[in-house]
Amino acid sequence: MRLTRRGVCTLAVAVVLIALGLVAGYPLLVTLGAIAVGAVVAALGVAGRKPRVEVIRELFPDRVERDGRAVITLRVHNPGTRRQSGFTAVDRVGEDRVTVAVRPLAAGAEQPYMNELPTGRRGRHDVGPLTLFRADALGLGRSELFLGEMATLWVYPRTHPVGAVIGGLPLHHHDGEATETSPRGSLDIREVRPYVPGDEVRHLHWKATARTGQLMIRDYADPHQPQFTVLLDDRHEMTAPEFEEAVELAASLVVAAAHADHRCRLVTPGGVDVDTTSGWDAVQRYLEELCVVTRTEDAGLPLLPATLARAGGGTFVVISSAVTVTPDDRAALVGMRPRYGDMILVVGAHGAEPGVPGVRVLRAANAVDAIRQWQTVIA
Repeated sequence: MRLTRRGVCTLAVAVVLIALGLVAGYPLLVTLGAIAVGAVVAALGVAGRKPRVEVIRELFPDRVERDGRAVITLRVHNPGTRRQSGFTAVDRVGEDRVTVAVRPLAAGAEQPYMNELPTGRRGRHDVGPLTLFRADALGLGRSELFLGEMATLWVYPRTHPVGAVIGGLPLHHHDGEATETSPRGSLDIREVRPYVPGDEVRHLHWKATARTGQLMIRDYADPHQPQFTVLLDDRHEMTAPEFEEAVELAASLVVAAAHADHRCRLVTPGGVDVDTTSGWDAVQRYLEELCVVTRTEDAGLPLLPATLARAGGGTFVVISSAVTVTPDDRAALVGMRPRYGDMILVVGAHGAEPGVPGVRVLRAANAVDAIRQWQTVIA
């Protein structure tokens, strides 16, 4: 139990009033001071008892898109034999607060409370700790009980329906050791390796088996599996609104590509480099990365990171700002152009158009506008 700032001020004023009344001989001041002291004492009596309840907190779902619906449920149970007075429960969600007014509970009673969480800011937000507090009507006193359990709310960037672009690797037939970037599939021989239980018997390589004396299997690869690379500009020159729109566009593109079984890669100048196979696991990995990505504070970073020095194949998409694409960046894009089947640069509507020979440039006011133009590109 503690006095609030208002309670401390009220008590100080009461002491002054009583002292002045006694010194100056004014009974009215003494009476007012006594009333103020009585209010503080009453506040201590009302708010002095901490809530004695059991609270179960449930967060569902714990992963939503920005501005999506996430609900927190509090199940408040009174395990005692006496009636519990009402109190207030406050949960922190990042920098926001969610407040629930809990009504009085009879002995042994339980009451659920449901409230929506703020999901307007992208990011990984800690939910908690839950604080239960009781205060008097005048706000003079306050008692608090902290419940230390924490939860995590992932607020992903919004994704919009968008078509996946088709971009494959050059057709190649090889027999022997595979490179790290060779996609696995079922058309061309990636390598010949020892048989492992579970492999297709029809893929046995009989000549290699006879030569080595052990069962050897053909490991096939699909040279046509589409490749899709997205470069998200996270340099600090990007304004916050532009960056949020860029993240939203990047999320829409990589999620669509991963769902379409395309091999994807997401890179940023600031050091993010995610290269996974397709499918739901890849979608969640990309969304988690884009959930927490922020603009880097490093100055003077080039648009193209060193990790792309030897990359190539398929479609390469750059999401940036017309203002931040420098002449050096344009020269680097021109140098990389021959290594990709297609290259697309998406920039904001402000600033001069960064013309890059051989590169299609889309100028968009926001992510939705960029996706609308994207649909015409892949049509």
